[in-house]
Amino acid sequence: MQQGVRVIADNLVGSIQSPLDQTGYGSVQTGAVGLFITNVIRLFFVVAGIYALFNFLIAGFAYINAGGDSKKLASAWDRIWQSLLGLIIIVGSFAIASLFGYLIFGRADFILNPTIYGPQ
Repeated sequence: MQQGVRVIADNLVGSIQSPLDQTGYGSVQTGAVGLFITNVIRLFFVVAGIYALFNFLIAGFAYINAGGDSKKLASAWDRIWQSLLGLIIIVGSFAIASLFGYLIFGRADFILNPTIYGPQ
């Protein structure tokens, strides 16, 4: 009797699937934690790059509008160099992580795309 009630209820309202199966990350056994960490690292690089680019554009605009004022020119020039230094640090950290991953683990993307093993 219980099975018949369930079939009728499924036909009336449909079956509900767990949203955890449809997250796009999978399960712990398929490397969901590693994929999540990879996405967080990539998001960090993208946000840092966009911030540095935005900061560089604002500094360039301040440099153009300085109007010959030496303090404004120096401030804008410092901000331009800081933005360039930030971009260099972002790219350098990516390159160093790839180099260490290749030298230590034999894969250039090991640190940036970690494989975390869960319970079997």
